[in-house]
Amino acid sequence: MTQVALLLTNNYRLLSVAAILDVFDTVNSHYKMKGDEALFKVNVLYAENSSNEIPTFNGHIPQPLKSAGTHDLILIPAFGTSDLAAAIQENLDFIPWLCKQHENGVEIASFCTGAFLLGASGLLNGKSATTHIHASTSFATSYPDVFLRPNEVITYDHGIYTSGGATSTFHLLLRLIHNYGNREIAVRMAKVFAIDMNRGQQSYFGTFIPSRDHGDELVTKTQLCIENLYNKAATVDDILQQIPASRRNIERRFKMATGNTMIEYLQKTRIEVAKKLLEQTNQSILEIMLNSGYNDLKAFRQLFKKSSGMTPKDYRDKFKARVA
Repeated sequence: MTQVALLLTNNYRLLSVAAILDVFDTVNSHYKMKGDEALFKVNVLYAENSSNEIPTFNGHIPQPLKSAGTHDLILIPAFGTSDLAAAIQENLDFIPWLCKQHENGVEIASFCTGAFLLGASGLLNGKSATTHIHASTSFATSYPDVFLRPNEVITYDHGIYTSGGATSTFHLLLRLIHNYGNREIAVRMAKVFAIDMNRGQQSYFGTFIPSRDHGDELVTKTQLCIENLYNKAATVDDILQQIPASRRNIERRFKMATGNTMIEYLQKTRIEVAKKLLEQTNQSILEIMLNSGYNDLKAFRQLFKKSSGMTPKDYRDKFKARVA
């Protein structure tokens, strides 16, 4: 029987914890119905300084971290907060224990923004990881020594698994069930929970949401110029004519404040406009290309696919509302 530790972190996301427990409980029920031993023993653990009310989850009675026994696998759920830096500070007590467990050969899996706790522990340094695509910029800024793969649904590197946002949780759970059980039970659970097993990337769920809370007024002015001129200016140089600063100075400050170069910011702005037009209008692909600031259809398709993981047509087919 595989011994699993599920960490009840401060500010955990209830949906994440519930999904993990539900899937593993369903696996165990399947084995018990056949008269076999359960595949997993899930132990819910919390830190002694927990700010959570400690509930009981369908028979899973949480235990303090200090009483934790030996485990084969540790699971870190997503955080249910937008202030991830504060959430990490409230969960520092888990880090020495996580490091010791991994040093002893225990595998660790984080779900969605749970990767931020692994990032803070240093265990991901030099390793590949993913997280919720909307949290990727923040993660990359906070943990530059991690090889972030923001478009990946799942990563595995030297005993550490990570998963992308929200429903990617189920894809990582299937991977763990396959690895600690077998493919047959993983496929069975995919059918029970109606999970498409072939999702290869999460890039098409991404939305470019620019941040302006960096405090640099010159960068904010540049951002607004890009967002207002994206379909009129042919190049970044055209935009910089509106900015009272040298190119070298603004490029350095812009990258530091936003995490993007100006050309990256311009491209992301244009692609986000194209996405909205594909979702909300009946404009042709050619019209959308022109209205989002491009004039080369082949280049537009290539850039769109690189950004979203699919062609403009496929994106429209997936996300445009259909009238019955």
